Amino acid sequence: MQLSYSAADLRDRDVLSKSDPCWLFIQKEEMEYLKNLAALKFHVYDVDTQFHNVEVKMLKLDEQQFLGEATCALSEIVTKSNRSLTLDLVHREESTRSTRPRNLGKLTVHAEESVSSKTTTEMILRCSDLEYKDLFSKSDPFLIISKEVENGTPIPVCKTEVIKNDLKPTWKRVFLNIQQVGSKDSPLVIECFNFNSNGKHDLIGKIHKSLADLEKLHSSGQGENLFLPTLVGHDYHNKILKSQLFVEKFSQSVEHTFLDYLAGGCELNFMVAIDFTASNGNPRLPDSLHYIDPSGRPNAYQRAIIEVGEVLQFYDSDKRFPAWGFGARPIDGPVSHCFNLNGSSHYCEVEGIQGIMMAYTSALLNVSLAGPTLFGPVISNAALIASQSLANGGRKYFVLLIITDGVVTDLQETKDALVKASDLPLSILIVGVGGADFKEMEILDADKGERLENSTGRVASRDIVQFVPFRDVQSGEISVVQALLSELPTQFLTYMRTRDIQPLSS
Repeated sequence: MQLSYSAADLRDRDVLSKSDPCWLFIQKEEMEYLKNLAALKFHVYDVDTQFHNVEVKMLKLDEQQFLGEATCALSEIVTKSNRSLTLDLVHREESTRSTRPRNLGKLTVHAEESVSSKTTTEMILRCSDLEYKDLFSKSDPFLIISKEVENGTPIPVCKTEVIKNDLKPTWKRVFLNIQQVGSKDSPLVIECFNFNSNGKHDLIGKIHKSLADLEKLHSSGQGENLFLPTLVGHDYHNKILKSQLFVEKFSQSVEHTFLDYLAGGCELNFMVAIDFTASNGNPRLPDSLHYIDPSGRPNAYQRAIIEVGEVLQFYDSDKRFPAWGFGARPIDGPVSHCFNLNGSSHYCEVEGIQGIMMAYTSALLNVSLAGPTLFGPVISNAALIASQSLANGGRKYFVLLIITDGVVTDLQETKDALVKASDLPLSILIVGVGGADFKEMEILDADKGERLENSTGRVASRDIVQFVPFRDVQSGEISVVQALLSELPTQFLTYMRTRDIQPLSS
């Protein structure tokens, strides 16, 4: 993603000439529209002539005259039909006040996708002569493709499905965006693992290749031997294996992107479901996960709603969000595993993120926390809304946020609901709050290798779940919203592409 800028009506800070403005901002080389959606802040300065030949990063801002600043979310820009947004520039101190700040000019920001972001590589990979890793059966192999960064740490960008009991597997096609890996010549690591249900997968072997290398491998029709790092004395040596990787198909094409669909009028519709089971603790006590702090400090449930909702709301035109609670007993009623958060018996929608927050606070005063923790009913309700929209020809994709403090009790029923929902325009984000052991919850997230299977043996058509324990993202290195939304663009595009749904021309 590339951003370009223009400004108008700036203050004239130079005595004998017009101001010489430049804007300084923090920008990553690859701006991924759903992963990096914290607020963008732009600072505009009057840079004196003597500094015009100085690199931007070498400028000392305290030597320049400040003209104004503006803030927005990237989602506010990319959801505009022309991908341009005009912002009022204000003074630093005034931007945080409740009173109307002075207008110091206007800044227009335009977003544009680079060509590489639309170039997609499609591959079909297979292996031969894989080694046995299981004691009483053949290996259950899957591949993870990672890009190598400067510090040597591999960052996963693609994963195949698990093929059970097979030493010469051919996996389903995989798609790699050129921008995901850097370039066609960027180094990649392809690792073959044997799947284990405990999450501790055995490395069978790996190779280092770029996309250009893999294309040559496909053209030659030959395989490449895997190697396995093996400890010899105090050092690791690469043991060359008999196992080989083959590239059965390699093609490149320009694909429609997430932004193409947004520009064509496709919307993301936000939904939320909140856990009101008794294990959260008495909401009136400070140690409860549902405690409403009089100081205004949000609890974990409120934080998740705010951080995810404030990003997704810009992709939803009417900003009316279905909101449910589960695991509680409404006044004079039985335990409900899917009740409308607003207290209505007729409709489930609330107005905006503030509406969710108000309904949540009100519900805490009007229900009794109970249990057990069941996901099936809320997932089925979300799936019903998605299916009705689909039947009516709606160009909408739904995102359900479930916030919970405990391990799901109806695991099989939840799997059944998720497998059924995998055919619908729906993704499910799950945030685990509190100190519970969430290992079983990770089964619902196919990141560990295996796709979900329902009680009749049907496998999910795609991965639609992303699970994040809240405590794992409180260190500050990655935000809740980044962790939760990291897979959403891929899930969205997988749904659209496998059904050959084209974006409307903008």
